[in-house]
Amino acid sequence: MEEIIKYIAQNGGFASMKDLKEANFHTREITSLVKEKIIDKIKPGYYRIADYSFFKDVNISLITVCRAEPQAVICLISALDYYEMTDFNPSEIFYAIPHSQKRRGINNPPVKAFFFRERFYNPGIDVIKTKYGSLRIYNKEKTVCDMFRYRNKLGEDLAMQALKNYLKQKKKSIASLIKYAEICQVKTVIMPILKGLVS
Repeated sequence: MEEIIKYIAQNGGFASMKDLKEANFHTREITSLVKEKIIDKIKPGYYRIADYSFFKDVNISLITVCRAEPQAVICLISALDYYEMTDFNPSEIFYAIPHSQKRRGINNPPVKAFFFRERFYNPGIDVIKTKYGSLRIYNKEKTVCDMFRYRNKLGEDLAMQALKNYLKQKKKSIASLIKYAEICQVKTVIMPILKGLVS
């Protein structure tokens, strides 16, 4: 059992059933570790060390989603929360995947998938490398504009708060914000508000 945990730890705290089998570990041992809550089952055939203290100085829930779903990009309220640009604490992790892709079920942590068309999915992805894996997340400007794109579903107040908090940032670019507003097709919505806030 200790050998399995050591193996998963050496792989950044994550491992697939395929990798574990190739390393000559038995399915029953893995099932037993899940029952004992020593490892978590993230989705069918994919596991993570359950002890959060193993993962230092990172938001491991966000990295978990990105490792379990290779095309996942952290978006909307979860991205705002990561950037400390909202008071709202989401109970699920919001992530985007291409519209053409079928969603694979992630069991843990709780998630909400958004299917973005290619023209909305591709722009503005930042990749943050950690020793536990890469975190794919939309940049601040794209996140603010996505909030306006989803304002009818997620609330106009959250979109407004995101924009106001963005404008308080030391590192901000109005030109970049306008560029992403155009990409997200919300320029006509954001521009009058932006003029009112920065004038």
